[in-house]
Amino acid sequence: MLQAAPKLEFSVRRWGAARLLLTLAGAFVLWAVVAALCLCVGSTGEIGWPADPGVRAIRLEVVLLSSMVGASLAAAGVVYQAILRNPLADPYLLGVSSGASLLAYVWRFPFVAAIAGSLFAVVSQQVCAFVGAMAAISLVLLLSTRRGRLEPVTLVLVGVIVNALNGSLFLLLNARFPEVTAAAGGAVAFLVGGIQTTTLLPRQEYAAALIAGVGWIVLLYLSGQLNVATLGEAEAEALGTRIQRLRWAALIVASIITAAAVSVSGPIGFVGLICPHVARMIVGSDQRRLLPWSTGIGAALLAAADAATRILAGRPAVNTLLPVGVLTALLGAPFFLQLLWQRGARIES
Repeated sequence: MLQAAPKLEFSVRRWGAARLLLTLAGAFVLWAVVAALCLCVGSTGEIGWPADPGVRAIRLEVVLLSSMVGASLAAAGVVYQAILRNPLADPYLLGVSSGASLLAYVWRFPFVAAIAGSLFAVVSQQVCAFVGAMAAISLVLLLSTRRGRLEPVTLVLVGVIVNALNGSLFLLLNARFPEVTAAAGGAVAFLVGGIQTTTLLPRQEYAAALIAGVGWIVLLYLSGQLNVATLGEAEAEALGTRIQRLRWAALIVASIITAAAVSVSGPIGFVGLICPHVARMIVGSDQRRLLPWSTGIGAALLAAADAATRILAGRPAVNTLLPVGVLTALLGAPFFLQLLWQRGARIES
């Protein structure tokens, strides 16, 4: 019990409005600086501030969309790592992103749109993505639980298997109905994710941003309780927190914002894994600071990665616009292996 005392101290300390606003302002400034730099990168890699208002509007749409997706995935990563008490957890590794992407792909089939009808035309893609996300995380949690306890290593392994299963189902459907993916920017966008505003309707972007924004506000409200979730069940109950209710509420909201992001971008990997760890190095483990800063870092990271793909597209050695998910995977895979190695070393010691 004495070992948990430092954690209990920051988890119950009250926060004032000034401290909250300062934290939000710091994260916002970080993102704003990176976003302004990304506006200087054109679609073919040219560098410079866009003087033409039309060009500036196009670049701004791309930067805002990539920032929204990155912020959502990073915020969800904070919640998954806190609730599951596993530093390796994130929406991509747990199969949540691929589940949401698979159902968002199914939504594009003509017969699904006909069933949804005009009443749900605005949010039906997000609803399908949410169903896929919740189905994936429910399956992962079910198969990873042994006698009421989650096994961290099993959790990651089951997530990898669910990812593979979702990918296989997508490839099966794509082989039978290639015209569906062709109309949505190609199969790669559903496998590794990318930022393609030309294949989206404005109402889809607005709906995703609204759902992610509302969900993020709920997570910010729960962030103080997320500190308690990182402790043991007995300690959490002693602090008066209904830990089971908190876990399910936080998991559902995190899956909702993941689904909203993935429905417009595809399963972009490792953003939700990297950003919480980077934010933890800057502001520590207090979830009230960690959530805003991880959100800002996620928004900045994905906006910068998307700008990097545009810069590479203008280079003769690449000469093509890479999906942004390729860059995040190249960055995140070594990061994940390092975390896995460090965790194994701690267990052995």
